[in-house]
Amino acid sequence: MNRRRFLQYLALSPVAVGCSVPRRDYYRQPEFGDITIMHITDCHAQLLPVYYREPAVNLGIGAGKNAPPHLSGEQLLRRFGILPHSREAYAFTHLDFTGAAHRYGKMGGFAHLATLVNTIRDLRGPDKTLLLDGGDSWQGSATALWTRGQDMVDACNLLGVDAMTGHWEFTYGKERLFENLKRFKGVFLAQNAAQAEEAAFESGADNDELFKAYLIKEIGKIRIAVIGQAYPYTPIANPPRFVKGWQFGIEERRLQSLVDRIRITERPDAIILLSHNGMDVDLKLASRVAGIDLILGGHTHDAVPEPIPVANPAGRTWVTNAGSHGKFLAVIDLKAAGGRLQAIRYRLLPVFAELLEPDFEMQSLIDSLRMPYMPALRRPLAEASELLYRRDNFYGTFDGLILDALLAEYGADIALTPGFRWGTAVLPGRTIAMEDVMNHTAITYPETYAAMMTGTQLKNMLEDVADNLFNPDPYYRQGGDMVRTGGMRFDCDPAAEWGKRIGTMRLCNGDRVEAGKQYKVAGWATVSAPAAGRPVFEIVGEHLKSPVRHRPGRAMSV
Repeated sequence: MNRRRFLQYLALSPVAVGCSVPRRDYYRQPEFGDITIMHITDCHAQLLPVYYREPAVNLGIGAGKNAPPHLSGEQLLRRFGILPHSREAYAFTHLDFTGAAHRYGKMGGFAHLATLVNTIRDLRGPDKTLLLDGGDSWQGSATALWTRGQDMVDACNLLGVDAMTGHWEFTYGKERLFENLKRFKGVFLAQNAAQAEEAAFESGADNDELFKAYLIKEIGKIRIAVIGQAYPYTPIANPPRFVKGWQFGIEERRLQSLVDRIRITERPDAIILLSHNGMDVDLKLASRVAGIDLILGGHTHDAVPEPIPVANPAGRTWVTNAGSHGKFLAVIDLKAAGGRLQAIRYRLLPVFAELLEPDFEMQSLIDSLRMPYMPALRRPLAEASELLYRRDNFYGTFDGLILDALLAEYGADIALTPGFRWGTAVLPGRTIAMEDVMNHTAITYPETYAAMMTGTQLKNMLEDVADNLFNPDPYYRQGGDMVRTGGMRFDCDPAAEWGKRIGTMRLCNGDRVEAGKQYKVAGWATVSAPAAGRPVFEIVGEHLKSPVRHRPGRAMSV
């Protein structure tokens, strides 16, 4: 099919819930509204199409129980009217993932995403679209780590990102962050990042603002305000040395003041919050901050097919989250009149690589960026004997490989690995390459460690992580999954209070973990001072080449 005819077929499309559609019509949809906002988030530096398995377990607490975004599998299909075994069921759930992956292929990829984005621009008109990036774009792959984010800056520039906010972008350190931002052609927004008071005083700064808080965009006859909300827990969830002298937070009152000022001075038709809070935080924020029309969220990797309406003192705010790893492009058509948003049409489009021809210019850029690193990326390590994935509340099989490698490297009793939500899947029978390992470990603090910990210390550590995931107040949730454990099993009651969520802990030989007894514990990605051990990706790579491997104990939920 030539490009002209392909563009004719590739008109705007909704997620085809409730039906399967012919390939040529999948992305077709009549025009609606005055402007189109496009939203990507949490692509984690995945330039190529990937397999990424959505969670089987995504537990909600309190008001979030059995409600978006805490729906998975058949429950999600029923809530949003998606047919089982369909292309959309593959995109949005873990169900029959291996079989569906063979049927429908990989998803995402910046060259395929570029085709979709450019088509929407062609059909709507370039002066009537806005492309927003919710952050976590410049980290998550080997090439992003080795180029310190430059490969992704170049790809995002070619994609035409107009504005973004951030999280993992900060983990390159302040100096490199600003170097990347000088190269970035869009605008970096973060109303909730500021110099700490003592740092501002020492620098003699007139104000504490580090980045632009918002931008105003005239699109046709419509005036849009976009406010940036960076990850509020950056100095807690990641090493604080990378952002020394900076402070972050949800900054609810500051945000409300900013929204009120924008409404008066800028007179926008709509206000959008480009957020990296995590969807639970955004849902609470939407109920407490008045005057925001739409929150385009990220961080928690939730692929939610429909926006959630939230009532607040000014009326209603729509809250969304656009998935991760380049799997989805959110397309929001807005109709406005009289300085107010009148109607929206929201579509979370799955980016099926086999339905989208790769954009030639973007593919050429990707090939040139990756070429120097291909021998290292393609180095074969082992064959996957089962589906290897990461995302789930309590355990991922690729995390099991990391734990296994740490146990073997240090001769440890117990191993720990963070509950990161980024990391691509490997299908059974496929070769595990070094690139696959890097897709789960490519961070700027990959050093490993071994330390002695008592059973009490282990339990308290698990309680703290569980509280970050299951605290009844969304403002205290930091958005990751539960720390994974190797060599040890534990029971967890998410609905219990702090100190009572973690129950029996047992070593894999069946022995109880005793409160006063010391155990050798191995881990990586410590947020305190850098650890002394080798980078985790070196250890995992060597371990996969080893002929002897065992399975670590899995965390258990009760």
